[in-house]
Amino acid sequence: MRRADLVRRVSLAMSLGAFLGVSVSSAQGATMSAKDAGFGPSNPFYAKSTLPFEAPPFDKIKDSDYEPAIEAGMAEELKEIQAIADNPAAPTFENTIVAMEKTGQLFQRAQAAFDGVTGANTNPELEKLQEVLAPKLAAHRDAIYLNEKLFRRVAAVYEARASLKLSPEGLRLVEVRYRDFVHAGANLSEADKEKLKKLNEEESTLSNGFRSKVLAGTKDAAYATTDKAALAGLMAGALGGAEAAAKERKKDGYVLPLQNTTQQPVLSSLSVRGTRQAIFENSWTRTERGDANDTRSTIARLAQLRAEKGKLLGHDTYAGWKLEDQMAKTPDNALKFMDALVAPATANAADEAKDIQGVIDAQKGGFSVEPWDWEFYSEQVRKAKYDIDDAQVRPYFELNNVLENGVFYAAEQLYGLSFKERKDIPVWNPDVRVFEVFDGDGKPLALFYCDYYKRDNKNGGAWMSSFVDQSKLMGRLPVIYNVANLPKPAAGEPALISFSDAVTMFHEFGHALHGMLADTEYPSLSGTSVPRDFVEFPSQFNEHWATYPAVFAHYAKHYKTGAAMPEELATKIKKAADFNQGYLLTELVAAAELDMQWHTLPVSDGLQDPDAFEKAALAKKGFTLSYVPPRYRSSYFSHIWGGGYAAGYYAYLWSEMLDDDAYQWFQDHGGMTRANGDRFRKMVLSRGNTEDLAKMYEAWLGSAPNVEPMLKYRGLVKAAK
Repeated sequence: MRRADLVRRVSLAMSLGAFLGVSVSSAQGATMSAKDAGFGPSNPFYAKSTLPFEAPPFDKIKDSDYEPAIEAGMAEELKEIQAIADNPAAPTFENTIVAMEKTGQLFQRAQAAFDGVTGANTNPELEKLQEVLAPKLAAHRDAIYLNEKLFRRVAAVYEARASLKLSPEGLRLVEVRYRDFVHAGANLSEADKEKLKKLNEEESTLSNGFRSKVLAGTKDAAYATTDKAALAGLMAGALGGAEAAAKERKKDGYVLPLQNTTQQPVLSSLSVRGTRQAIFENSWTRTERGDANDTRSTIARLAQLRAEKGKLLGHDTYAGWKLEDQMAKTPDNALKFMDALVAPATANAADEAKDIQGVIDAQKGGFSVEPWDWEFYSEQVRKAKYDIDDAQVRPYFELNNVLENGVFYAAEQLYGLSFKERKDIPVWNPDVRVFEVFDGDGKPLALFYCDYYKRDNKNGGAWMSSFVDQSKLMGRLPVIYNVANLPKPAAGEPALISFSDAVTMFHEFGHALHGMLADTEYPSLSGTSVPRDFVEFPSQFNEHWATYPAVFAHYAKHYKTGAAMPEELATKIKKAADFNQGYLLTELVAAAELDMQWHTLPVSDGLQDPDAFEKAALAKKGFTLSYVPPRYRSSYFSHIWGGGYAAGYYAYLWSEMLDDDAYQWFQDHGGMTRANGDRFRKMVLSRGNTEDLAKMYEAWLGSAPNVEPMLKYRGLVKAAK
């Protein structure tokens, strides 16, 4: 996941931070707040960082430093923006468009660090600050995008663009900037702008509240027990981790924290059915308990006000507005693509359920398969079909070895990169590691942080973001980070992860590569600054290298002996790649369809009851398999209510079509070679948003994208026919 952060420049606040926006008067208040806070040279954000790559000085940053720096940064940027708007000279590319690229340096470095820490290492003080800042950050965006004088200058440059003799990237910047303003409501009447500001203010506040509730609700819903027998089946390392988690929370016994998805990885090994059911139900109801963390009223209102916002901005629905600048263009296009996957996915899932039920019946279980049974019994089916189980596999996937000899190795083979760990760069938590990245010619390329272990004060899931974006204009190299939520082992124990966890590491590093390999002039077009339904393409493409023979053999080694995984076991893993794909695709498509159903609600439908709406929406789209719940339930679907993926979760599926087609191209042209990697880097990864993305992709591939490789890699070709 590419985290939808607020750290990006104002031009990207529109495309990646759709929950921003409130009143100009609130933004103007930032000047007084910053002054009152006494912001000055003692604040670590006052001047740009002197660390390598301008990395944030986390060893000097205190929680109390963020608010005055962000307030002062917003005030400074508004002053810079207003100077551009008030410039008496005729608008030009340099004095308007490029000038905007140079604004907001203080704001950017303070907000980038704040966003990183609040996502991965928050605390009550920072959570409270998020609540305070949310409407102010939103106001800051509106103060720029709804500035009539500024928009007139941007529009003038846009209208004259054909005669300006701009570089292709410069022309793209003008077009993107203009579309961002229009998309944000710059063409609305003054009265409608005021309505939009109020909608944006409420949306930003509710989204921030939703994130806080999900974080707290997920923590509170962890499964706790003092009965070791209830955890029968857990590997020793996982059991030790559960004991350590309990001690950290000052509890007796064992604690199994929840991950952000509906299903929980531990369900594959727990043999006590009652334990599995309790964990699943904790996950399913984590934010539906009628307490302070219940999100249902929040999401009902968010859906309603987004419908109002879509209509105000000239569309029938919020999704119609949201997708106008995406590759899919319209909700109908996205829905047509997803709807075609429902039948083959659910048909495969139903066949998989028969196999699972067969195992249950053979063991005289006396029950029908339920969601909390799927992971446990599907693991038995997998073992029976492929003579493989998770406990057999994990010793070959030690986290640090996967990172250095798998993830990094693939990047070395494809792009010539090398990595050197830096112990002198300050971090936000002791778990974090930092690496300097070098290009094939030995020149510094980027700085990379990785923070992989789960903590109660960390948002769920896995993501990538940046502290510094690459830009030739600004003379900057990228500072990138990956965050995940892998179980932390007990002290002295190895971090043995599942193969799916290893694939996730490759995924997030694919986003990181998109940022690291950026080679653009303007920061607004750099790296991952692309539409939502393209941003997941490089990350999902990078997943394929996790099973590429030369890469797999280099990192799949026993943590004790260093011996390579036996060929027989490696072959079984690769043969099992299609296993459970019906279930996995069904839960993913169900979540994507659920997202789109929420965001294609017309204003006339009014406030919805989330439970009733979710049930009806899934049934409407053909998701009637009770044992396959959506990957995320509405009430904890952080991607769409608090993470920038509203009306955009389909992007994972859309990008999968692109990435599978891309990998097929590599297979057809010699596989993992530097020539192929360099071509992909030059024509795609380095280009960011500097050209039309559909044309960029087709120029590299040599044709329009084809869905057949996706069906092939998902094992759905027969079902689709």
